[in-house]
Amino acid sequence: MVFEKQFIVAGGSCTIEHVESFISKVQQFAKNNHILIQLFNAEKIYGKNHLLSAAQHALRSEKEGRMTTNSVEMEIFLYASGERQIKLAIPKMGVTSGFNNIAVLFIIPSHSIKNEETLVNSFFSTLQIKRDDNVLNGDEKTLHLFGITDTEIQTVSKQKYDKLILEKIALIDIIK
Repeated sequence: MVFEKQFIVAGGSCTIEHVESFISKVQQFAKNNHILIQLFNAEKIYGKNHLLSAAQHALRSEKEGRMTTNSVEMEIFLYASGERQIKLAIPKMGVTSGFNNIAVLFIIPSHSIKNEETLVNSFFSTLQIKRDDNVLNGDEKTLHLFGITDTEIQTVSKQKYDKLILEKIALIDIIK
């Protein structure tokens, strides 16, 4: 039976001493709460719709048997990065040691969690991340960091900058 999933996107900042250890704590939290969690470098995220679109594309890819990775989380990571290879996506979108602005995507089966905000707050507390959803607000610099050129940026009005990112995400389906 397929259950509907709820997506929550949140942002924050923290200092990561050891990336592998930090990722292990995230995975353990996800496992303990029967959810999926994916982290991103928030400097390369252009708003919540960026990650929601990547998640929807990845879940559609899973449903249709077209995933190129072994997990939904990594498939989302590929879509969010606009890359089709993990070796390019991780340096582009991954968290690093030191100070990080982080975007967090929670994928929650709608039947499993009653109070999503409590879950999100618990995650941020457990991992010692200072919650700040403002780190998700993209700008022209974000577009450049994502690999979008000035020529591409000039083709749309400022109100449609997010569409440039969403287009890159959709292009992954074409180049797969």
